[in-house]
Amino acid sequence: MKSYRKELWFETKKRREFINITGEVERALKESGIKEGFVLVNAMHITASVFINDDESGLHQDFEEWLEGLAPEKPYSRYKHNGFEDNADAHLKRTIMGREVVVAVTNGKLDFGPWEQIFYGEFDGKRRKRVLIKIIGE
Repeated sequence: MKSYRKELWFETKKRREFINITGEVERALKESGIKEGFVLVNAMHITASVFINDDESGLHQDFEEWLEGLAPEKPYSRYKHNGFEDNADAHLKRTIMGREVVVAVTNGKLDFGPWEQIFYGEFDGKRRKRVLIKIIGE
């Protein structure tokens, strides 16, 4: 069994963004040489997420509005966490959207269902953060 590790780094221009990282994960898989196994893609920061869904702009706007309805950024005073940093909403949004995804690798390719893509979700951006890609298999 082989393993391969790669980090992706992001510094978004906005506080919240969704970035399609499917291409970067596919490149890492190709670099690994692994043909059968699994890919783990993991957000390494508590205010960011990795998730799988459709790459459709209306859906992304729906995510933004839905998440903001569940955990609005403001007023900052609504959250007990907001003393040192004003990012309690980002922690809650990350919990909802998830920490990581695992995708099967078959014949050297990500084994997706129709329309599935991998996204990095940033909920407290404008600073450098990373995503871990770990590939295990043969």
